[in-house]
Amino acid sequence: MSLSVGIIGLGEVAQLMHLPLLADDTRFTISAISDVSNELMEYIGDRYGVAKGYAAASDLIADRSLDAIFILTPDHLHADLLSEAMKAGKHVFIEKPVCLNKHQIPALLEEQKHCSSVVFVGYMRRYSRSFLALKDRMPDLANIRHVRIRDIIREAPYFTRQTRPVVRGADVPQEIIREGQQRTSAMLREIMGEDASEDQLRAYQVLTGLSSHSFSAMRDLLGMPKAVSYAKQHGGETVMVLFDYDHFTALYEAVISDIAEFDAGIEVLTQHERYQVTYDTPYIRNLPTQLSITRSTDEQITKEVIGPSYEDPFQIELDAFYKAIKDGEFYETTLTDAANDLALFADVGQKFLNMN
Repeated sequence: MSLSVGIIGLGEVAQLMHLPLLADDTRFTISAISDVSNELMEYIGDRYGVAKGYAAASDLIADRSLDAIFILTPDHLHADLLSEAMKAGKHVFIEKPVCLNKHQIPALLEEQKHCSSVVFVGYMRRYSRSFLALKDRMPDLANIRHVRIRDIIREAPYFTRQTRPVVRGADVPQEIIREGQQRTSAMLREIMGEDASEDQLRAYQVLTGLSSHSFSAMRDLLGMPKAVSYAKQHGGETVMVLFDYDHFTALYEAVISDIAEFDAGIEVLTQHERYQVTYDTPYIRNLPTQLSITRSTDEQITKEVIGPSYEDPFQIELDAFYKAIKDGEFYETTLTDAANDLALFADVGQKFLNMN
């Protein structure tokens, strides 16, 4: 029997990734949808044959026929919806970030103590075949000399206009839009303070969005850093961070620009080896990823390439979500795991304030 799922939030990531994957997977049935746009609910309902559309997300969560909830809304709604879904005993897939600041985490962790359901955080890069291959081949931490992690990208609309345009609802009340902006700003300022500039707030928001994939992957490979040694931002969308791992430093770079490339990846260097994972834009499905390993001695240089793999990381994480529910299989992208990223965001955000 398939799992009956409800989807809250029908925007970009829902339309490009989750809805097509769920519709193609016989293990899942999309039984209900919810969005603040009635136009969008009608469009998605017709396209995917979903009869139940809820204007209020709370009503969808209360639907006893649903086994699992996908929370794909704007980030400022994540914490409230996750709390409500856990109280309702629903399994939850929640897109990263689980919330916008670390002060929201303790209440969510406390709520989870009373919930036996799966709470699965959508860090899809950690389910890439190339990343998993790197995990299997990681050198001992004692041998690492340097790590470089990067997100040098152009944002999604450039790519999606040419591949799978996103449908937007034109009927969302301005009051709801303003409320969302105000709540987002308030959540960011809980960390960054009332005196933070707009660029500093934007840089923190980049951490919670784009950078969260890289921070999460870094922790998966290396564990938590000893400290944030340095962080600086320019214009809100250029970020550099140095993470202290005692005998080596992990360098993180993020730049959002109008250059039509997506240059993201992880590099791990030892004295004689270089491991490189590369990612392309996630908004075009099934683009290849690969792991390259270069080994050098005094006599020769060899290069091993694992991949390219065309398997969609969103599909791999969906498989993991299903197995966690049905078979009780272990998964790493938990709420407790994600809490570490919120702590790192706060530490980096404070460095932004000190360095600017």
